[in-house]
Amino acid sequence: MLRNILARFSRPALQRCTSSTACQVVRSCRSEKVLRPPPACPTFLQLRGQQTLGSASLPVASHFMRHARALDEERLVEVEWEDGGQSLYPFTWLRDNCQCSLCTLKSAQARKLLMSDLDIHTGIDVVEVTNDNKVSIVWPDQHTSMFEAEWLKKRSFSQEARQTMQEELFLNERYHWDSKLHIPTANYQDVLNDDKAALAWLVALKRVGMVYLKGAPAELGQVARLAERIGYLRLTFYGHTWQVQDKYMANNVAYTPGRLSLHTDYPALHFSPGVQFLHCINQAEIGGESEVVDGFHTAELLQREDPEAFRLLTSLLVDFTDMGTDYCDFLLQSKKSIIDVNAQGRVVRINYNNATRDSVLDLPVHQVQPFYRALKAYVDIMNRPENVVTYKMEPGDIVTFDNWRLLHGRRSYVSRPDRLRHLEGAYLDWDEVMSRLRILRNSVDEADATP
Repeated sequence: MLRNILARFSRPALQRCTSSTACQVVRSCRSEKVLRPPPACPTFLQLRGQQTLGSASLPVASHFMRHARALDEERLVEVEWEDGGQSLYPFTWLRDNCQCSLCTLKSAQARKLLMSDLDIHTGIDVVEVTNDNKVSIVWPDQHTSMFEAEWLKKRSFSQEARQTMQEELFLNERYHWDSKLHIPTANYQDVLNDDKAALAWLVALKRVGMVYLKGAPAELGQVARLAERIGYLRLTFYGHTWQVQDKYMANNVAYTPGRLSLHTDYPALHFSPGVQFLHCINQAEIGGESEVVDGFHTAELLQREDPEAFRLLTSLLVDFTDMGTDYCDFLLQSKKSIIDVNAQGRVVRINYNNATRDSVLDLPVHQVQPFYRALKAYVDIMNRPENVVTYKMEPGDIVTFDNWRLLHGRRSYVSRPDRLRHLEGAYLDWDEVMSRLRILRNSVDEADATP
């Protein structure tokens, strides 16, 4: 069966799952794995004799408060913890996040306190630690707020606490890879029926960028079933699902037997789908091998080898277009950078599809040649053999991958006339995928905590 990236997360720290079910969910396959994690990411672990990806196991501790006091001049509450550490909490933030029933709708964890009613210059009359390990605050209007120790500790404003919380919420760290990747693999039925297997699948999808599922029926409808495990499909102009096979007067180059260069799907949409499923129903008689590249890894290589090209591809906006008739008629137009980075300069998305890159290029004439040079430099890095993973899907296989990160392509193929190559595809967005991941994490934690 399968070897797994570990997928159990407890709060506040990430923990390694030791359950036999989850440990069977994802294994590495196809080549010798040399995954390189980015700095400060979870450590490599050994599980049942195979190298797997996991997070360092950290104990979950109960936090006890020794003392709390108001620093009136700084307008901060200082909490002294039993272990000797200290945390600072601004008055305004505490009042804004009062957890009482007047200020918070508990059933939805939603704030009822209106911003127009918040005194952002409020002081504090009384602050103390109660016998049941809570911080009690009496405000000047005599409203009282109570804060639990664990709630406060997780929301500490220290850099370490903020980074830990963001990692728990979003799983920001990634494992970068090249052609030596063993694609994480799971069983389709296990993912559908077992929460720990589904959680491990989604964690691997987020961390590595792709997971291969084996054992699905080689018939239509399986990507929709898989999407229901998460939430719902992303409807696009190609429908809720779409059929990748030879088509007369094809409205997409994917519906032809020729080679597809490495690309991300749908940059012509301003909000491209975040996750893609592809299910093999029939494979080609000759050819049709799939190719994938880690766009984050190759962007990192570009930044190191050609900083000017990286700067241009993260700053210049490129036009993409798509037109035709499918689910309905469409004429799309968008503008995107080839490489998106966040405020910290970290690569967060790749937007590249040579087929739908428009002939319209909204740049001053002197920037056109530098743009082409930069794009060619990036594409050349993508196509280096040491960066490309090649595999061939068999009927019943489903590949699930991060469309914001991976560039995928396909070699040309020849099909039997009576048995055309046929893949069924579908899209989801990362919002619903991460939502399901968090819900599964909660349910697995609760199940493990039950005696």
